Amino acid sequence: LAAQRARRALQGGGGVLEAALEAGLSGPSRLHDLLLTVERMTPGEYRAAARGVEIRHGVHDTAFGPALVAATPRGVCAVAFLEGSERAAVDELRARWPGATLREDRRAVKAVAEALSARMAGRAGQPLSVLLRGTPFQLQVWEALLRVPEGRTVTYGAVAEAVGAPRAVRAVGTAVGDNPLAWLIPCHRVIRASGVLGEYRWGAARKAAMLACEGAAGVRWR
Repeated sequence: LAAQRARRALQGGGGVLEAALEAGLSGPSRLHDLLLTVERMTPGEYRAAARGVEIRHGVHDTAFGPALVAATPRGVCAVAFLEGSERAAVDELRARWPGATLREDRRAVKAVAEALSARMAGRAGQPLSVLLRGTPFQLQVWEALLRVPEGRTVTYGAVAEAVGAPRAVRAVGTAVGDNPLAWLIPCHRVIRASGVLGEYRWGAARKAAMLACEGAAGVRWR
């Protein structure tokens, strides 16, 4: 909650001291430690839209098709299946991280891609650190999706309830669609209340394949 208050203050143009006080912290050094833990960015980097952060990226094959994988030394920041050209995926990455320096370096993200592929195949691997950037509401929705167990599906309404905004089903749908980490943040486990799979940012056929592989069993959330 403190991190969310700090994000809002920084996104609103406030200074680091102001954001620290808004978050109920004693000063900038506490805010620095908090955001490095939660966001893996310093307050200055967050406020500057990640200016100075270097992101390396490359396209790798996965169990569900080729994907653009992007990472910084602090964590994975993007996984996007190629529905169009690689250039379109890179342009979207640049729009999400406008202040960062992007470098194509397939070898640098190979280990991340291999760990991702292993997980898709059901093999356990080392924990993957992630670096997420979004609005407080988006982060709430993405965190809620991480709590949906493999083999289960939930409705958009259930996610809205989980984030304390039961009437914001449409906004939840938008946040689900803005998920920057395909498969890692399991937005494919969200379906319509009718039981219909619904749309998927990276293709309905891919969503169906993912759910089939996971053996999704009904609209539940336990």
